Amino acid sequence: MWQANPTWGSPRIRDELAKLGLQVSDSTIRKYRPKPQRPSSQAWKTFLHNHTTQIAAVDFFTVPTATFRVLFVFIVLAHKRRKVVHFAVTESPSAFWAGQQLVNAFPFEMAPKFLLRDRDSIYGTEFMRRVAGLGMHEKLITPRSPWQNPYVERLIGTLRRECLDHVIIFNDRQLERVLREYVEYYHAHRTHRALEHDCPLPRPIEAPGQGKIVELPWVGGLHHRYTRQAA
Repeated sequence: MWQANPTWGSPRIRDELAKLGLQVSDSTIRKYRPKPQRPSSQAWKTFLHNHTTQIAAVDFFTVPTATFRVLFVFIVLAHKRRKVVHFAVTESPSAFWAGQQLVNAFPFEMAPKFLLRDRDSIYGTEFMRRVAGLGMHEKLITPRSPWQNPYVERLIGTLRRECLDHVIIFNDRQLERVLREYVEYYHAHRTHRALEHDCPLPRPIEAPGQGKIVELPWVGGLHHRYTRQAA
């Protein structure tokens, strides 16, 4: 009856059943009412996958110095090839400063369609104005759900594990220099499983006939690039 008469309510169903000699309460009828078949909304993971070429993610993380200062690093990551588009260091972040860094990251109308970020209060009115000026649509993750911004969170963890946890930082200039060198290594030399074991900047496969293998140090010797060099 429910399926054949979608506009009927439970009293109408009850009355029809009564005419058939079946005494059923309204609560029982509602219990067995079929759930409406509505198309499910797009899952968050599906959204990230479908729009990966048009998503950039931003986040802040902190780095303590040897003199007990706390420096803030703002980072912009393009989802398509896990490429670090821009980063900047400051001791006093603000919405205006963060908005300007976003503009610096995407000059000449190169901004992607979506900007993925958390709900930190640092992203104030001035930041949102800059985002709108770039033609980007903000996608805010759920509170206390960093897993919804996975690529940039993974990048920050990688920066700590592979670089910053092994270096003593004294000031902002040194931190910028260390990050710049690591990001260059990250882009051109470090392989990523998510990129089919390639680098954000595609790295060619070198055949054995191209020469012997040599070791090139990067990031002060923390990492090495292995390449073939002709004799």
